[in-house]
Amino acid sequence: MNRRRRPTIHDVAREAGVSRGTVSRVLNGGRYVSPESAEAVNAAIRRTGYVVNRHARSLITGRSGSVAFLLTEPQEKFFEDPNFNVLLRGCTAALAAHDIPLLLMIAGTRAEQRRITRYVTAGHVDGVLLVSSHTGDPVAGQLVRAGIPVVLCGKPMDSDGGPGPLPHVAADDRDGAREMVRYLVGAGRRRIGMVTGPLDTPGGVERLAGYREVLADAGLAADEDLVAPGDYSRASGAAATQRLLERRPDLDALFVASDLMARGALTALERAGRRVPDDVAVGGFDDSAAAVEAAPGLTTIRQPWDRVSAEMVRVLLADIGGEPTSAVILPTSLVRRESA
Repeated sequence: MNRRRRPTIHDVAREAGVSRGTVSRVLNGGRYVSPESAEAVNAAIRRTGYVVNRHARSLITGRSGSVAFLLTEPQEKFFEDPNFNVLLRGCTAALAAHDIPLLLMIAGTRAEQRRITRYVTAGHVDGVLLVSSHTGDPVAGQLVRAGIPVVLCGKPMDSDGGPGPLPHVAADDRDGAREMVRYLVGAGRRRIGMVTGPLDTPGGVERLAGYREVLADAGLAADEDLVAPGDYSRASGAAATQRLLERRPDLDALFVASDLMARGALTALERAGRRVPDDVAVGGFDDSAAAVEAAPGLTTIRQPWDRVSAEMVRVLLADIGGEPTSAVILPTSLVRRESA
């Protein structure tokens, strides 16, 4: 049985009526190629069915032609929290526009992080989109010291041994928290509790800071009995809310640092016989599917996930290409629904 020969770059050049070098330049970004020649090459690629041999290209360029999406959380968090899936889809789509595949990597333990760090630093990917880094997480610093371009989702928590501030893209967590708490204060709520995110993550720290700032500005007591920690899971939102109700049964509002935790908070309030929003107003953060599916619908802070993912990819590709990079902070917005 004779197999059809795979088309080569020479076939594309012959079909397009240009040199092999012109085809190569189009495949590598299109610099120094006229629009007419680029269109002829792309049309020839479509007609011939040519597919780039990434292995051969990597031998020439020293690059793998792929990027990693590295989540430093346990696997169950990836499947439970809808934000990670939305971010992954956005990054995949943004890279697809550049014909770059995205590899999903999950490293929730130190052993997994060491194994993936060895893999990445061996040259199997050109850069890393690092999601959900915690205080003391060594991964970013290790990758940067190995010369791997890295872009963080969220602000860096502390110095990790890397050479200066790391490129990062984040929503304005503190300002989003301020907007939500101002909204609750403006609705006449005075005993406002908060379920925080993990306080070894940038979102956890920044959202708690925004909550405290607005209470101080409003002249309301910053009562630590009104604050309980969560870990962004639904179960932790329910457990933290139950603790708050036991300590402060008079609370009349609750700011929860993620929509998924807010779903758990709603469950705990229902079990305690508290009506939402009549007895307790509830506000979340993210505007994820969890907010839309909640009953009642969740008033929340929208993170612009499409822009976050697009900017992460843009900054990483610039870093890979040797261009200067900087931090990107994106605005959030309040979304009103029935819960507050």
